[in-house]
Amino acid sequence: MSIAKKQYKRITVKSLVEMKANGEKISMLTAYDYTMAKILDNAGLDVLLVGDSASNVMAGHETTLPITLDQMIYHASGVVRAIERSLVVVDLPFGSYQSDPKEALRSAIRIMKESGGHAIKLEGGSEIKESIKRILNAGIPVMGHLGLTPQSIYKFGTYTVRAKEEEEAQKLMEDALLLERLGCFAIVLEKVPAKLAEKVAKSLTIPVIGIGAGNGVDGQVLVTHDMIGMTHEFHPRFLRRYLDLFADMTKAFEQYVSDVKSKDFPNENEQY
Repeated sequence: MSIAKKQYKRITVKSLVEMKANGEKISMLTAYDYTMAKILDNAGLDVLLVGDSASNVMAGHETTLPITLDQMIYHASGVVRAIERSLVVVDLPFGSYQSDPKEALRSAIRIMKESGGHAIKLEGGSEIKESIKRILNAGIPVMGHLGLTPQSIYKFGTYTVRAKEEEEAQKLMEDALLLERLGCFAIVLEKVPAKLAEKVAKSLTIPVIGIGAGNGVDGQVLVTHDMIGMTHEFHPRFLRRYLDLFADMTKAFEQYVSDVKSKDFPNENEQY
């Protein structure tokens, strides 16, 4: 017997927990600006993640490490102004929460006050539990992130799949349970074996949203620019490209150049 899908006028952190309980998968994509966020919200996305991946996608950096708190607030502000339904989650950037719980709280408060975001996301488990506790105690919703944590790329040395070995898999499970106990409303699992991700999802009452973590979790997230094919040199196994905008946009721009050079644009109907 199937459960009728509940219609949500506005997605909240409570909505996501209800969706997991009802067996409804959660859809999540990244957003970094007003125009894209408007389209995504209108398409029915449950969650928009203002990811620190903006460091790569929008600024061209090799890693997520260089992006600043001010820049994250700038990106998040545009996204928040665009949405009517989606939950907006904002990444705390590298260096804004790892070393000092008080600094973590100050960073989270700035994001909430200055961008209007609805929740924050940060990477790690037991190592940052004091920061998570302090942020949650201030009434700010927290989404966790385990598995491949891009802010720790120089520690790992590679973007390969995490938690394939028993010891690391056990720590990931322990960290996931800890994040739930602390009060996180959801967890992102990135690039971990599908069986482990499913085991984690079944062990928790809060949603587990995967990226490269198989279909046994409670929802999926991708980088929007990857899934619509604006980026074209990134080919991980978990990525499904729904469009090839790199090719389509290149063709359109080339046609524009040709039309300008040949004096075809603007024509008589395109001028005053």
